[in-house]
Amino acid sequence: MAVRKGSTLRAQWLGKQLRELRESAKLTLKDAGDYIQRDPSSLSRMEQGITPMRVPDVLTLLNLYGVSDARLRDGLERLSRDIWQKNWWDGYSDVFTGRIIDHAWLESRAQRLRSYDAMVVPGLLQTRRYAEAVIGAADPHKPKERIARWAEFRLHRQRVLSGDCPLRLSVILDEAVFYRAVGGPEVLRDQLGHLVDLAQCSTISIRVLPFRAGVGASPEGPFTIFDMPDPYPDVAYIETRAGALYVEGDEAAGFAHAYASLDETALAPDESVAFIRNAAEQTI
Repeated sequence: MAVRKGSTLRAQWLGKQLRELRESAKLTLKDAGDYIQRDPSSLSRMEQGITPMRVPDVLTLLNLYGVSDARLRDGLERLSRDIWQKNWWDGYSDVFTGRIIDHAWLESRAQRLRSYDAMVVPGLLQTRRYAEAVIGAADPHKPKERIARWAEFRLHRQRVLSGDCPLRLSVILDEAVFYRAVGGPEVLRDQLGHLVDLAQCSTISIRVLPFRAGVGASPEGPFTIFDMPDPYPDVAYIETRAGALYVEGDEAAGFAHAYASLDETALAPDESVAFIRNAAEQTI
């Protein structure tokens, strides 16, 4: 689903789950609205994710709908608190749209992230200079101060890769990524060295998809899969010029199958590290 303007993925997920629970309880919008002292149109906007739902209303509705599963209740309560809780990315809300804030939130909640990239190194693995070069290339007219702000945000996102419970990250990179001189040879060489260092981490897997593998399982381009804990659905993310697209359920499963096919044809981890080292040495 495309995230609505003014809404967040979190609010849409919560609203969708509560709508399904209400319908399962065979209650109308008026029934539920009267119970929490909201008119039906207000509750409808909440279920659509247009208006964020407050935690007391969520807990009251869960009681009305007869939800006794502790895991589901805890998950939905946490999701409702996430909608309102301030976090580090709120310091960038004056610069970024909701789609990238949603992306950072997904990274903070995911159990594992899998991605396939064919053009550039993904943001979670970028050095500052490489990030600034990618951001600047996307919008050559962006002021240097704004580029620096974007790069700072991207580096802050990388904190999910460290700490007590780091995100498990599996990345497949097309061979072309290692020869595309983003920012010039020196920037690329430093970036490739950074990848070699990151590949030593037990929670990070970096694999190379060689040219000989052919067109691969994703000729449409890059994608990211977020493996989420309950009650969140697993999500596939695709970046487009028209905005971010998030898909769930069977559609997300299709991306998981594509990733599995790419994984079968990618170089082994040790071979990939050797390939990246060699590419760095050839960068002049």
